[in-house]
Amino acid sequence: QVPLVESGGGLVQAGGSVRLSCAASGQSLNRYTMGWFRQAPGKEREFVAAIKWAGGSTVYADSVKGRFTISRDNAKITLYLQMNSLKPEDTAVYYCAADTSILFGSRLSRPNEFAYWGQGTQVTVSS
Repeated sequence: QVPLVESGGGLVQAGGSVRLSCAASGQSLNRYTMGWFRQAPGKEREFVAAIKWAGGSTVYADSVKGRFTISRDNAKITLYLQMNSLKPEDTAVYYCAADTSILFGSRLSRPNEFAYWGQGTQVTVSS
């Protein structure tokens, strides 16, 4: 089990920034593929960004590319999602996800490829 806890959500104006964090109760996330997903009311959960198990390369959804940045801290204990130039359509509950598999390609964007999930944190962007 990997208990994940997100934090950092809230209400922000369009054009603003928010940084989300995801912690795994003090254990290193270095050996996990990590991802951020989001779910807006009435919509399916969608991929936002992922950082690969080995090497740390990153992948982004087209809708957030150039605005969001996924990263891990040096101790690999916390995962971050820096969100800039926020738009009202970014409003959603954001979830942190992890898996021990080495995911790549289209598997990185599929929620069912990730075994461990946080409880989610709400981000609301006002226009």
